[in-house]
Amino acid sequence: QVQLVESGGGSVQPGGSLRLSCAARGDVFSINTMGWYRQAPGKQRELVVSVTGGGTTTYADSVKGRFTISKDNIKNTGYLQMSSLKPEDTAAYYCNAGCYTLDGRYLEVWGQGTLVTVSS
Repeated sequence: QVQLVESGGGSVQPGGSLRLSCAARGDVFSINTMGWYRQAPGKQRELVVSVTGGGTTTYADSVKGRFTISKDNIKNTGYLQMSSLKPEDTAAYYCNAGCYTLDGRYLEVWGQGTLVTVSS
């Protein structure tokens, strides 16, 4: 079994920064792909950024230049660094990863979500 454990959410003023973490736990061998999604109240869940196993990264236009995805392959942990935060960034953020398990399976796993609130 593999679980993604998210952390790092919280409340911040406009212009502030936060770093979200997404740690793969359990029978994980490695993380291949990773993506971050967010869902604001009354809105559809949207892709924030994704990275392929080959390293190709795609950001939503709304976060380009402000958000950065990264991954530590030794720790099997992904990160989303968020800077210059805006009120419209307020949402529940979910990480998603394609993971190789110790017994040779490939699983797509979702984190539990972490809330980011940007307000003055």
